[in-house]
Amino acid sequence: MDKKTWRKERELAIQAIEKVDMLPFANRQISQLSGGQQQRVFLARALVQDADIYFMDEPFQGVDAKTEKAIIKLLEELKNRGKTVVVVHHDLQTVPEYFDWVTLLNRVVIESGPVEKVFTDENLRKTYRSTSENLYRKRDVM
Repeated sequence: MDKKTWRKERELAIQAIEKVDMLPFANRQISQLSGGQQQRVFLARALVQDADIYFMDEPFQGVDAKTEKAIIKLLEELKNRGKTVVVVHHDLQTVPEYFDWVTLLNRVVIESGPVEKVFTDENLRKTYRSTSENLYRKRDVM
């Protein structure tokens, strides 16, 4: 790799690390970072690739509130740039707040579409074969 290409790629990496608020940790080994910090570094790496489609498997699992907010901000930014982001997510309480499209699965597709049309008690009962009252009871308390 020539110096010009190396400098450009390094600059893109630094910008991505700044975007996920990890610049103070840039010189640490990945094994020295917390789970949330690692997740932010993985997001920075994905951002540098500038893909059209991003697949994320439980990106909020095991992260603190600060990291979760940073991830949501990045997902919104990607969406605004015309990128497609597919997220595996199991926290029903945050689905309406975080996402605009949902696909409910239980071995087969139960329903897929805009959250306001698909994320219903009936579809949740079909998906989980349970009462949706038990599934996202905490949302009503908040």
